[in-house]
Amino acid sequence: MSDSYDLAIVGAGVVGLGHAIAAHRRGLKVVVIDRDAQANGASVRNFGFVTVTGQQRGECWRRAVRSRDIWAEVAPQAGIEVIHRGLLVAVRRPEALPVLEAFRATEMGEGCELLTADEARDRLPALNGELSGALWSPHDMRVESRQAIPKLAAWLASNGVAFRRESAVTAVEPGRVVTSGGMVSAARIVVAPGDDFHTLFEDRFKLYGVTRCKLHMLRVSDPAAGRLPGSVMTDLSLARYLGYAELPQAEPLRRRLETEQAEHLAHGVHLIVVQSADGSLVVGDSHHYGATPDPFAPEFVDELILDEYAALFGRRPPVVERWLGTYASAADRLAFIDRPHEAIRLVVVTSGTGASTGFAIAEEAIAELFD
Repeated sequence: MSDSYDLAIVGAGVVGLGHAIAAHRRGLKVVVIDRDAQANGASVRNFGFVTVTGQQRGECWRRAVRSRDIWAEVAPQAGIEVIHRGLLVAVRRPEALPVLEAFRATEMGEGCELLTADEARDRLPALNGELSGALWSPHDMRVESRQAIPKLAAWLASNGVAFRRESAVTAVEPGRVVTSGGMVSAARIVVAPGDDFHTLFEDRFKLYGVTRCKLHMLRVSDPAAGRLPGSVMTDLSLARYLGYAELPQAEPLRRRLETEQAEHLAHGVHLIVVQSADGSLVVGDSHHYGATPDPFAPEFVDELILDEYAALFGRRPPVVERWLGTYASAADRLAFIDRPHEAIRLVVVTSGTGASTGFAIAEEAIAELFD
């Protein structure tokens, strides 16, 4: 294997692989370096939900649209199944309906449909709880992250991208990457370290006030749910996703949620439900922040998530799998491209939207380095 490349990428998560896609499309000679033998972090511990609808208006939403389009292009080439497309935001409270209506009237709502409660149940008959209406969006898609990320890496490798696994990077300097397995020369370097803030460019991370977010995730078995038409969200998501929450019409809903579901809000709980190819459902999630989040998963947080599921579907399904995820988080930004040197970029998504926006951010970083 050659030790000299046009581009070296540190980190083989979804953001790192996004840079490999963008560089490969330019015909560049690329190496991806990662300390793990396989994907093990946030990129495989999520919903696999490529979320466009509800992302913050402006740059984030545009990045999500572009990233979704890249996913749609590369998925069939890499043998990645798109399990379902679209999003149903099913809401119980009348205060949520003006939020959906206002969203539908923006450029982000183009192509979306407002549904009555009966129309929403026609779309998803398993909705057995109280319902005021829904928004249907065709813009989102779902892959199985645990399979998609390894398949994406394998596809890149089969197309000439070099991978160095189980190789810890100890230093990055202009023109070279120092690893536990030797030195790699590269004209340009991208560091995509996820939530590792201390190994490389610790001083640069301090500029952004980053911390970590821990989340609870569940896989449940609920055959009565049938086949979902797409991913599913509820009222709580309208208070969490900035594309809805920043609309003026969201304030009355937030006040009611603070009264009725204060504990859910306190633990960052909202509901996302996606379906896997085997019919099981991935359900979450929650949000707890800290420099080093503890590794524990208190049962009451899972119960809050399942409470919201039961309010929508009318039952509490058995949990067949549980796990925790962590990702980089910043209070005042959704992502950043930092420039330690003209030939080096430090790229971090700080909002848990790596699968949804990372490919577009990678295109921007690669364009900076090579145009």
